[in-house]
Order: sequence, then structure tokens, then C-alpha cells
Amino acid sequence: MHIAIAGNIGAGKTTLTKLLAKNFNWKAQFEAVDNNPYLDDKRLSGTMVNLSKLRREWSFNLQIYFLGSRFSQVKEIRESGENIIQDRTIHEDAHIFASNLHDMGLLQTRDYENYLTVFNLMNSFVQAPDLLIYLRASIPTLVKQIQQRGRDYESSISIEYLNRLNEKYESWVKSYDEGKLLIIDVDDLDFVNNPE
Repeated sequence: MHIAIAGNIGAGKTTLTKLLAKNFNWKAQFEAVDNNPYLDDKRLSGTMVNLSKLRREWSFNLQIYFLGSRFSQVKEIRESGENIIQDRTIHEDAHIFASNLHDMGLLQTRDYENYLTVFNLMNSFVQAPDLLIYLRASIPTLVKQIQQRGRDYESSISIEYLNRLNEKYESWVKSYDEGKLLIIDVDDLDFVNNPE
């Protein structure tokens, strides 16, 4: 069984992934950010320097890195035969983040089209999760949860950026037809203090 948790930054994906994995004694699969060579380039002494210039210069490379990493994860999940809960999907990389970078002018059209060609090829070789759980959250909930976890590199995320991502998520979920989908409104849920 492969369950994937999708949702905007701060929606609670990682927390829910950990809770479900612990509850069902399944393996949790998390986003590979620790060894990402492009994120390391962006962190200079713990602060973000000229973020828009760095985003423009590294957007394509970063998205290709995430795409390859996620493709590897999905391949590993399917070959393992284990029950796995995955934090974020390969689909979010393409339909949400790469698309948003293109809309913002940070990913050139030719790079975006090249990216989509690679994504569509990879996607033709992988199965969708048996169940996709989408965590729907309003902007105030996302902001509150981002502030609570206090990650330095998330401190500069704007409300406008979160709103754009939310719009992308809603559009993607509305047309999602690759498998079973469960939408959970997390505005009134608190996984941390109320695991039930």
C-alpha cells in the first residue's frame, strides 16, 4: 500500500505522515532536502541573500533535482513491497511548484517545457499512490503553522506565495483522476496536540 500526503507548505504533511506511520507501523518516506546541493547554495550563513536572483538562476536545476529525487522515491516505494506513507508527491513538483515558478517568471518557458517533458516521461513509468490525501489549509493556518515550527529558511515566505500555491493545489486536486483522493480540511484539526 502506498499512501501519499499532499498539501501546501505548513499544511501538516510531515506531522501526519509521522503519525500515520507510527499508528499503522508503516514506513515513512520524507522529502529529500538534507543533501540537496541547490538548497545548500542558497543558505549563506543561515540567511537568504538576494533570493529572487538565486531562484531565477537555480529554479530549473532545483526542480530537476526534486523531480529525480521523487522519481527515485516512487520507484523505491513500488519495488519495496512495503506499506509506505509518503510526504509530498512527484505530481506536486510538476503541477504546483514548477508551474508556479514559471508563472512567476523564475523558470523560463523553454526550461519549463523541457521539465514537463521529463516529468511526463517519468510519470508514464510510475503508478499513482493507492490513496492521495490532500491537506487543505487556509492561509492563516499555513502562516501560523510555519511560524510555530520556526525554520529560518521559511521565514521569508510571503502570503502571496502561499496563496498562489493554494490556488495551484486547488486546481490540481479538482482535476486529479489518477487514483483515490481524500481531502481533509485541516483548519480545525491539530495533529500535534490531538493525535486522535
